[in-house]
Amino acid sequence: QVQVVESGGGLVQAGGSLRLSCTASGMFFSIPVMSWYRQAPGENRDLVARIADSGSTFYVDSAKGRFTISRDNAKNTVYLQMNSLKPGDTAVYYCYVVVRVDTSVRQGYYWGQGTQVTVSS
Repeated sequence: QVQVVESGGGLVQAGGSLRLSCTASGMFFSIPVMSWYRQAPGENRDLVARIADSGSTFYVDSAKGRFTISRDNAKNTVYLQMNSLKPGDTAVYYCYVVVRVDTSVRQGYYWGQGTQVTVSS
């Protein structure tokens, strides 16, 4: 079983910054991909950014230039540094990890419980 736990959400004024963290723990061989998604009330859960174990990153357009995703492979942890926050960034932010279960090609997919980010105007 794999546990995924996020932290770092909160209330911030527009223009401010927050840093989210997410740590995966449990039984797995490696974590090929770690991602951040967000879901605003009444909206779909959408990708924000993802990072491979190689360090390769992808950002959606709304995150480019403001958000930075990074990871510490030794700690099985991914971070999302969010700067220049806007009220439109208000959402529950979820961590999503793809793990290799063992040395085979089998993979597992796990969500965290989410952390609330609220940006006031």
